[in-house]
Amino acid sequence: MIGRRGVLAGAAMALAAAAPPRPRVLAFGDSLFAGYGLAPGQGMVPQLQAWLDRDGTPATVIAAALSGDTTYGGRARIGFSLRRHRPDAVIVELGGNDMLLGWSAARAEANLDAILAQAGQGGRPLLLVGLNPVPGEAAWRQAWRDIWPRLAERHGAVLLPSLYAPIAARPRSEHRNYLLADGVHPNAAGIRLMAAALGPKVRQMLG
Repeated sequence: MIGRRGVLAGAAMALAAAAPPRPRVLAFGDSLFAGYGLAPGQGMVPQLQAWLDRDGTPATVIAAALSGDTTYGGRARIGFSLRRHRPDAVIVELGGNDMLLGWSAARAEANLDAILAQAGQGGRPLLLVGLNPVPGEAAWRQAWRDIWPRLAERHGAVLLPSLYAPIAARPRSEHRNYLLADGVHPNAAGIRLMAAALGPKVRQMLG
């Protein structure tokens, strides 16, 4: 006879076999996704994973970010990342370093267009993460604001208009509480705010 423990183990195995596989979500970006300046477990990938787990959204977030990367660098490495990780969905977060280098929005848009085209092959769901323009000439900044919704519409991607929006929404006197000493990169508390805004967009992408 099969004991109670054996029956329970068999039932658990049957449930595991019947459960659909968790979608693999590639977090493709730069230092904002790579956990720059943060202790292990405090970066975007682990904090986003924790948010999705609490939310009950079945997904496995895969780290594919490189600190200092530009849209040009991302265009060069997206194919390798897709072949290596074989994701079911892709989050694209790039452009901040392009802005800091003074590159044009048109140049970044061409690179992001190529990245999204590759990442979305076969109908793979996409999430595009926008960024607020850094200080600069008004027309240059507006050109940057315009590329995110245009790219998202072109590729059928879910759009998070601004990764920094949750911090920007706080009183200016509190902004430093969510940033590292460089005043640019988010600290663990800042990433927590960002992950809470990004999580529902991931759920929407997978829905």
